[in-house]
Amino acid sequence: MASMAYNDGGTSLVRGQRVTGRFAQPVDQVATRLFDVTVSLALLVFLAPLMILVAILVVATNPGPVIFGHKRLGRDGRTFHCLKFRSMVTDSQERLAVLLANDARARQEWERDHKLKNDPRITSIGVFLRKSSLDELPQLFNVLRGDMSLVGPRPIVNDEVPRYGRYFSHYVQVRPGITGLWQVSGRNNTTYRRRVAMDVAYSRSRSLTLNIKILMMTVPSVLRAKGSY
Repeated sequence: MASMAYNDGGTSLVRGQRVTGRFAQPVDQVATRLFDVTVSLALLVFLAPLMILVAILVVATNPGPVIFGHKRLGRDGRTFHCLKFRSMVTDSQERLAVLLANDARARQEWERDHKLKNDPRITSIGVFLRKSSLDELPQLFNVLRGDMSLVGPRPIVNDEVPRYGRYFSHYVQVRPGITGLWQVSGRNNTTYRRRVAMDVAYSRSRSLTLNIKILMMTVPSVLRAKGSY
């Protein structure tokens, strides 16, 4: 895959094409929304058997809720519950608090990335779901509800807002996405600062054409599972 470059000056390179900073036009926004709804509905119908199988495996591996809804920030700063197939034990928050209180290295990693590479809370099936990105399939319902888009910044929690600083205004101008520049560019192998730069580049350059390009790049990225955990 061709290299992709980003900066916070309003331009980005996607497969060698320069996209200058601009804000999506109303017609383009409507077209993007129609595209999101149409594709999400089609994927939900096509992937229904797979999603049922995943739901059965989640419960069989670790009894409890099949779907986990985590509070995230969306467009205009509104909160919503980002849906995922549950990949962690049911008392994950309690276990995280104990881990961070007793493990300095884990605490440092969490403060740096807001994520743990070797998270002991993840179930056996959860490891596979995260590696394959199957845990994110329920977010298609978020797209239908208008909480998310197929393409956009990765949805963040309140604690991550300070990481964006003055660039947070760019994040809240668009709907978070199931996939995006970050997801097709190494995901967790990139720094948080670079992730913010990608979100800013996308916010300034978003269009239906760009979304389709990112969606096309998502398939090989998911198959390689690079940076996913």
